Amino acid sequence: MFNPSRDEVRRFFIDTWRKQRAGEILTPLEAIAADWIVEHPEYHAELSDEATASADYSPEAGRTNPFLHLSMHLAISEQLSIDQPPGIRAAHDRLAARLGSTHEAQHAIMDCLGETIWEAQRSNTPPDTDAYLARIERRASRD
Repeated sequence: MFNPSRDEVRRFFIDTWRKQRAGEILTPLEAIAADWIVEHPEYHAELSDEATASADYSPEAGRTNPFLHLSMHLAISEQLSIDQPPGIRAAHDRLAARLGSTHEAQHAIMDCLGETIWEAQRSNTPPDTDAYLARIERRASRD
């Protein structure tokens, strides 16, 4: 299993953004990450600043962690590409149609993913993929 350190994740996004801006060739994963970075102009300055690699994004600091946010976009993109858990792609598509935006659908799924991970950590169990998909389905079916 791929398990990068915090510093490796931060370096990946900073390097990807630098390569994107310089017009360099990106790996397939970097290309997906660059697309999400482009969708988040509020992070461009931070990703252009090498000092953010060691920045504090604790809740007490009161700042959104761009690396966590973008990592969640990548994780959800991967889940959608392989339809894992089974049915997530169809639920995403319904949610995107309801919200009128694939980006907003990903943000809604992000909330579901965060809640699922929080419950797993709290109960010291693996993430419940059935509950995760049910959360997304509920979001997709709201009026």
